[in-house]
Amino acid sequence: MISDAARHQRVWRLAAPNILANLTIPLLGAVDAAVIGHLGAAEIGAVTVGATVFSFVYWAFSFLRMGTTGFVAQAHGARDNVELLAVFGRGALLGIVLGTALVALQWPLIEISLWLVAPSDAVTPLARDYLTMRIWAAPAALINLVILGWLMGRQRMVTALFVQLLINGANIILDVVLAVWLGMGVAGVGLATGIAQVIGLVAGLWLMAREARMLSANWPWAAIRDWSRMAAVMRINRDIFIRTLCITGSFAIFTSVSARFGDVVLAANGVLMLLQAFLAYGLDGFAHAAEALVGQAVGARDRRGFSAAVRISTLWAALVAVAYGAVYWLFGPLFVDLITSVPEVRAEARVYLLWAVVSPLVSVWSYQLDGIFIGATRGEAMRNAAILSLGTYVAALFLLVPLWDNHGLWLALMILMVARAGWLAAYYPRLARDVARAV
Repeated sequence: MISDAARHQRVWRLAAPNILANLTIPLLGAVDAAVIGHLGAAEIGAVTVGATVFSFVYWAFSFLRMGTTGFVAQAHGARDNVELLAVFGRGALLGIVLGTALVALQWPLIEISLWLVAPSDAVTPLARDYLTMRIWAAPAALINLVILGWLMGRQRMVTALFVQLLINGANIILDVVLAVWLGMGVAGVGLATGIAQVIGLVAGLWLMAREARMLSANWPWAAIRDWSRMAAVMRINRDIFIRTLCITGSFAIFTSVSARFGDVVLAANGVLMLLQAFLAYGLDGFAHAAEALVGQAVGARDRRGFSAAVRISTLWAALVAVAYGAVYWLFGPLFVDLITSVPEVRAEARVYLLWAVVSPLVSVWSYQLDGIFIGATRGEAMRNAAILSLGTYVAALFLLVPLWDNHGLWLALMILMVARAGWLAAYYPRLARDVARAV
């Protein structure tokens, strides 16, 4: 029997590389903002709008990562090497098809996105340049999601860290080269992100070939083409897609409402959302640990392991959330100043900085429950909870924004986080009973 001390160590062995890898993502966003943040509010707003649109697009397809992690973790727990490789093959096939579709439909996607967000006349052409440059790497970016999900499900967290560091490190270097040295500005930031995704894809495919050799298994083409298994993948991916669409739609609405308050408020909210991103990606390290451990326990039909994975990963996530709040309380103004030197944006961000301090304690529970349900591949519960949460959020916006403007917008976002956690918590007892019955 594994001791609790060993389980704590295991959670950290899985979470720490994920935290480091995840934190490079908002760090990249901070570098993007810093590279152009000294040019003016319009440029900051353009990257905020462009990054939000791609976050919406790629997060909408994040089922490629989440579904892969859950299925791989369960195959890992069941010691099924053939299925491990087949899961990757099915996910990569979907990534190719969906990524190619995004490239083919880029003009209407970009124009509709800009119409929905409705940035100012100064921001719109800059955001269009960013989006046009970045979208060509969509197939690479989606396949990278599958590779990342596969490595996480196999508990290859250090390898996943390497891939993330490679992509984001290359992106940071290319940001400086293209946007600053070559004077491409916002378009250079978008191009840098696309090239970095292609670099990551090359490295990721090489790693997958190495993993296949380590498993001593040939690529199971027949299993990859097994339509009954593909149908199961499509069902959970459909549910996670709807779930993610609701969540990313919520953040897109946040940016759209921000834009209606003017360029300075849009830029200030963009700066503060970087702090939210640092929080989300950091706490996701424990959610990802829960995905791998819960999925392995479900695949192995280990009720005790399931309960321990939930309890220990959630404990550490809550403690780290408290630390995040303390750091933002003490150093929030410094972080704002590091991201932008535009005086009016700095001043506006400070007005709303308290929301970044409160957010860790409010958000941690929804992130952690997401990880638990992803590992158990319970897409239907995640879908339903997300739909209900979106409805709660929209109602809060209609009530609070007219009363308190941007403060009302941030309060509505906190209500969204509480609603996500509350609806998933309502489904959790059923999940626990199902795991207990499967033993």
